[in-house]
Amino acid sequence: MTEIMKYDVVVVGAGIAGPIVARNVAREGYSVLLVDKKPAIGAPKQCAEGINISIFERYDIPYDKRFINREIYGARIYSPSGYELEIKYKKVSGVILERKVFDKMLAFYAARSGADVLSRTEVEDVIRENGKIVGVKAKHEGEPVEIYGDIIVAADGVESTIARKAGINTYAPPHEFDSAYEYEMLIDGFDPDLIHLWFGNDVAPRGYVWVFPKDEDRANVGIGINSDNPKTAKYYLDKWLKENNIPSKKLLEINVGVVPVGGFLKELAKENVVVVGDAARQVNPMHGGGMAEAMKAGTIASKWIVKALEEENLELLKNYTTEWWEKDGKRLERVLKIRKAVEKLNDEDLDVFIEVLSGTDAEKIAEGNYTEVIKVLLKHPKVLMSARRISLLKELL
Repeated sequence: MTEIMKYDVVVVGAGIAGPIVARNVAREGYSVLLVDKKPAIGAPKQCAEGINISIFERYDIPYDKRFINREIYGARIYSPSGYELEIKYKKVSGVILERKVFDKMLAFYAARSGADVLSRTEVEDVIRENGKIVGVKAKHEGEPVEIYGDIIVAADGVESTIARKAGINTYAPPHEFDSAYEYEMLIDGFDPDLIHLWFGNDVAPRGYVWVFPKDEDRANVGIGINSDNPKTAKYYLDKWLKENNIPSKKLLEINVGVVPVGGFLKELAKENVVVVGDAARQVNPMHGGGMAEAMKAGTIASKWIVKALEEENLELLKNYTTEWWEKDGKRLERVLKIRKAVEKLNDEDLDVFIEVLSGTDAEKIAEGNYTEVIKVLLKHPKVLMSARRISLLKELL
C-alpha cells in the first residue's frame, strides 16, 4: 500500500543546498520534508572537502570540531617548471571538512529546526495533476510513497531528475564538465597547514592536482580535468604520483565524480519547482568548488520560498532566478570567462605568471579580485615581451 504524505515544501537531495533550504524554511514555521536516496547522508563523498572559514558565520553553521578535519592557513601554487606562489595567513583561512559528517549535520540542523528528514528515500518521478507538478513519487526503504508539496526543491545533483521533469532545460555538452578523481591517502613531505595546487597542461589539462591535508600525513590527493579528454582523470593522477615519487599503496578512500564548470541554468524556478546547488550547476568554474555557491543559492531560494508561502503566490519564486543572476550569476559568468582564457595558456605562460606574481597577488586571486592581478601582470616585462599574453590578458579587462 502506498503511503501518502503532505508538506508545504519537499526538498529532494541532502547535499549542501538541500539542507540549507530545508533548515531556513522550517525555521519560519512551514512543514518541510528533506529526502535523500543514500542510506547514510553524506556518504559517499564527492569532494575535496576544502572551504573558506567565512561560511560558518555567514550561513549560521556551528564551527563544530566533529566535521572539521584540519584548519588551513593558506595555499601554495606550483607551476609546470616548479615555480611556487605562496599565500600564508597568520590566522585560520579555511578548513578541510569531513563531508560524511558535515552533510549529515546539515540535515540534523534542518531536522532540529522542524523539518522531517528521510534518508534511503529515492525519488523516481513527479506527480502531476491537471498538468501541474504537485508532488513526487518515491521509495522509502523499498516501499512506495507519494509525497505532495506546494513547492518542490530540486537539490538532486548534476543529473537532476526533478528539474528535467519540470521542463527546465538542463542540457550541457560533455565539455562543460570536469572529471574528478581523488584518493584519501597517506602522504608525506607537504606543509599540512596549506593546501597545495599544481598546474600544467601535462599535469592536469584544464584543471589542477590538489593536496588538501586532513592530518599531518593524510590528505585528499585529487585531480580535475576536462571530461572530454581522451585519457582519464585517474590516468593523470597516477602519472603525477609516479613522477613525484609518491607511494600509492596506502589508499584509504577513492572518490570519483563530475563537476559542472561550464555555465549555469538560466531558469532556476518554474511554476512550483526550484533548482539549487549542483542541480543548477552553481559551481565556481575556476576551481570547481560548489559548497559555498550552494549555500548562497540555497539562502536566496529559501527567502523567496518563504515569501511565496506567506503571500500564497508561487509567481514570487521567479524572483529567486532574478536575484541569483543579479548577485551571483554575473560574478560567476565573469569567472567562467577568465577560466576559458586560462585554458588557452601554455605551460610557459603558467610558469611566467606564477613566477612574477607575489603573495599579495595570490591573496587577490583568493578573494576573486582577478582584475587587479591582470593589471599587475600587464605591467611586468616578462609579460610585455609576448603579444599573445598581452592579448589574452586584455580580453579579461
